[in-house]
Amino acid sequence: MAISHLLYLHGFRSSPQSTKARQIAAWLQQHRPDLHWWCPQLPASPKQAVALIDSGTADWPRERMAVIGSSLGGFYATLLAERVGCPAVLLNPAVNPARDLAHCIGETTAWHSHERFVFQREFVDELKALTPPAITRPERYFAVIAKGDEVMDWREMSSRYPGCRLKLLEGSDHALSDFDAYLGDVLRFLVISSG
Repeated sequence: MAISHLLYLHGFRSSPQSTKARQIAAWLQQHRPDLHWWCPQLPASPKQAVALIDSGTADWPRERMAVIGSSLGGFYATLLAERVGCPAVLLNPAVNPARDLAHCIGETTAWHSHERFVFQREFVDELKALTPPAITRPERYFAVIAKGDEVMDWREMSSRYPGCRLKLLEGSDHALSDFDAYLGDVLRFLVISSG
């Protein structure tokens, strides 16, 4: 069944102004203006972020929705896919954010603005509590993982998604600066584009 609703979840310190989010939004506006697109600004609290995602997608048709998540957004996308059974595309997904973000406790800034926010100690516990135990139905996932990711280990990312469709990039980086080269793969997996 064709996707009619698409959610994009950005990474830690990122926003709907991320290059990848804007590239997808621009493609959809030009080629699929009928598709419902939502890319919310996620709060720093994982518990609040998941509550926002749940409330924003509560009335979406489960059989016609999909999610794309980048980095920490990939962690949230996995959680959503496991909860509702929708397809998920993961872009250098965070697999153990409770461990990896423990050193980020304190005040920091967002990448796309000068806005400051505080990543609190309890947010690490929220991430631990939210971690899905295992991946079910691997066919619902497509992960784009860069061996050149300077933030996370591509081997750990790959091993988190056994049996899932993987696109391993020999180089690239955590932000997937060359994402335009893989946008077609993402759209085809979600059956949004046949091109």
